[in-house]
Amino acid sequence: MQKILIIEDELNIAELERDYLEVNGFESDIATTGEKGLELARMNIYNLILLDLMLPGIDGFELCKKLRQVLDIPILMVTARKEDIDMIRGFDRGADDYIIKPFNPNELVARVKAHISRYDRLIQREQIQNTLQIGSILIQSDSRRVFVNDEEKMFTAKEFDLLKFLVKNPNIAFTKEHLMERIWGYDSLGDVNTVTVHIRKIREKIEKDPSNPQFIETIWGVGYRFMKKDSFQ
Repeated sequence: MQKILIIEDELNIAELERDYLEVNGFESDIATTGEKGLELARMNIYNLILLDLMLPGIDGFELCKKLRQVLDIPILMVTARKEDIDMIRGFDRGADDYIIKPFNPNELVARVKAHISRYDRLIQREQIQNTLQIGSILIQSDSRRVFVNDEEKMFTAKEFDLLKFLVKNPNIAFTKEHLMERIWGYDSLGDVNTVTVHIRKIREKIEKDPSNPQFIETIWGVGYRFMKKDSFQ
């Protein structure tokens, strides 16, 4: 269940927001001060924050700035103030949207759903961009993890970098010298046997039969090529 943090000092408004959100399938927590809201935001996982501007103690503008330093989830500011300068200040401090009191609760719920949906799409897009998959091999760039047939394989830093480079450049033959320079930063005088050893170790982890590789092909007299066949896709 998706969870919303409501930071609102007027309890009747906060409870109204909570009731409409819960009817629409959301779980909600309420904080009536900025300090409590910041504490809850740091302790729990939320999908979106509804933030009132006029709070006792730390106000909504300053709180939004603090929240944005540690969270990237959508923040919707809720306020009775209609001045453009307040909207601009809110956006400058990291708010994603602005809804003015009194508001239609159904509109509030619709905006919450729209922002969460948009945020989820962005996260999914980033995950796709940070994931490489060819056949049975799945490489997660951010976490530097490699899975073969859904089983995680342990790679050293250089093994990971070498495999990722080859996967991102399929069907291209690279010399050992070129791979040495790209992965280790050495020039052509480096020990190219280092590449050979790493290729052998990678094959042991990703190939069904390392002696008859399907993925990393040896190009005799040249180097290596990662093969991307139609059957891998």
